[in-house]
Parts: sequence; C-alpha cells; structure tokens
Amino acid sequence: MIAPIGKQQQQRVRQETAFFVQRARELYGRKFSNVDVDFDLCGTTAGMYKIVGHRRRIRYNPWIFAKYFEENLSGTVPHEVAHFIVDELYHRGSIKPHGEEWQEVMLQFNADPGVTFNLDLSGIPRRRQRTHRYRCHCRVHHVSSTRHNRVARGTGSYNCCACNSKLLYVG
Repeated sequence: MIAPIGKQQQQRVRQETAFFVQRARELYGRKFSNVDVDFDLCGTTAGMYKIVGHRRRIRYNPWIFAKYFEENLSGTVPHEVAHFIVDELYHRGSIKPHGEEWQEVMLQFNADPGVTFNLDLSGIPRRRQRTHRYRCHCRVHHVSSTRHNRVARGTGSYNCCACNSKLLYVG
C-alpha cells in the first residue's frame, strides 16, 4: 500500500495551486476569492473542485499524488484550478464542466485540456461503498448506499429482475 504525500509535498501542491490562481489574476485582470485546498480525496480520482454553500475547495488525493507526484503537479493542479476560475468567471450557469470555457483556461495555463489520465492505480486505497440488505419474494439483495438513500428519500424504488417484486429494506 502506498503512503499518502507528507506535509512538505502538500505544501508544494498548495504553492502550485496558488501559482495558478495568481496566474489567472494576471491573465484576467481581476481578483478571485479564496479557495481552500484539502488532501482528503480517496479512490481513483486525483482531484476535485467542490462548492458547498459559499465555501469553495479543491480536494486532492494524497495517495495518487504520492505515486505520480510530478504528473499530478503539472496536470491535476491546473485542471482543478481551471474549474475554480471558470466557476468564478461564469458562476456555473450553463457552463459544461469541461466545456470550451474550461478548455480556454487550461490553454491559458499552458496545460493539457485532456480530461482523464490513464495511470496504474494499484496500491491506491479505494473507497468501498456500503451495501444495505433488501428482500424480494425470491432472495436477499445487497443494494448500494446510493440506491438505499433514494429509497429512503422516496425518490426511487427498485424491483427484482428475477421475480419483479418490489425490494423491501431488511436492515
């Protein structure tokens, strides 16, 4: 198992993030609000720009950065900062996540506007989604938390593919 990046490398990622925000200030001639940087992302995603209420944050995966530090410094960091800049410029109206506005920011950063990477992620811890037990007329099913939450909110219901009866929560 790979160990996550340490404080020194986290600081370097923060500096690189700040560099691209500063670069955007110079390119667009305006200030941008603060963006928090966290290293709490798990699974197969290297980075994520997220808005919760008025808080803007960039989340990085410290395990993927540990395995491919330079690649993520030059690829993931500008990618996520570009999402932040597009959000600040266009306020997430009808803008596509990797649309032409985002691609333009990436090109201004002299970064590859490609969306995904193809790296070996063996040794990277992956998030396992919890399952919940449901029953139909013929057997017990293990339903993902996503589907379970839809049932709990009343926005989804599921039937068995074999007997077509409604799945009922067992617990």
